[in-house]
Amino acid sequence: MTALDEASADLRLTVSDRTSLAEDVVSLSLVDPDGGELPPWMPGDHIDVVVDRDGEEIRRQYSLCGDPNDRRRYRIAVLREPSGGGASLWIHDHLTAGSRIGVSEPRSTFPFELSPKYVFVAGGIGITPLVPMIAAAVAAGAEWRLEYAGKRLDRMAFAEDLRAAGGDRVSLHPKDESPLDLDEILHSIDADTAVYACGPERLLVALEGALAGSPGRLRVERFANETEMFQSADHRFEVELTLSGKTLTIEPGCSILSTLADAGIKLPSSCREGTCGTCETFVIEGEVDHRDAILTAKEKAESEVMMICVSRAKGSRLVLEI
Repeated sequence: MTALDEASADLRLTVSDRTSLAEDVVSLSLVDPDGGELPPWMPGDHIDVVVDRDGEEIRRQYSLCGDPNDRRRYRIAVLREPSGGGASLWIHDHLTAGSRIGVSEPRSTFPFELSPKYVFVAGGIGITPLVPMIAAAVAAGAEWRLEYAGKRLDRMAFAEDLRAAGGDRVSLHPKDESPLDLDEILHSIDADTAVYACGPERLLVALEGALAGSPGRLRVERFANETEMFQSADHRFEVELTLSGKTLTIEPGCSILSTLADAGIKLPSSCREGTCGTCETFVIEGEVDHRDAILTAKEKAESEVMMICVSRAKGSRLVLEI
């Protein structure tokens, strides 16, 4: 594995500091090597980290967990995941202070909106996007509380700092000591409460079920897309491109994104798994089979946009603004 594929990255930054946050979790501070300001970001934003594993480019998304007002530094926290495709292992094993790293500019699929009340729910490394959100809630004078679950306390990044800063607003739930009880946590949520959650799929599914019919507003961010992206029953369909003036046939087992690329139409993309939002495309006409892990149920029902790396047509034709 070479150091980095910097040519495909938007920014080439230097690791200014590396610290251990918890067992198997490291924090990296990233700065411009010339001391310049970095592109702005908001709570909930993430960046892609680009690594080259034996000639194969790997992009992984990491939430920014520092201070948005600090324009000279990005901070990410990376969990060592043996089954995560190799990027986190390489970061843990190779990146130290002084290393160069290629990253994308910040972007958001988990926007933070102002509200008088917040409930934040984190599972494991899902705490990372919530850290700057909590700071923003504090700065705005909003009511807030955090329910943070993890396997063990020594594996829960930011836990002690958050508890020291938030006092009884922060409840820690190590699995072996105090399991998370969503029904108990959410029973008092009202229409003024925004619920932000990030963590494993099982936690988010349980949370969505617990909040079904609740007046609270739920926004989640998923680690991965557990929808089956390509299925044996997939059918052939056509895509009309209004800006390009072309009509292409999408075969079973092929994505719209890859078919466009084969036709010489290159569009921004990153994860190719329906988790990052880079390939979001406006839908002009047609019924979409949404297979991403980004859009809410309401957004999928409205079908104003789709993620063309994984989503398909339910019928025989789509018209897209491409």
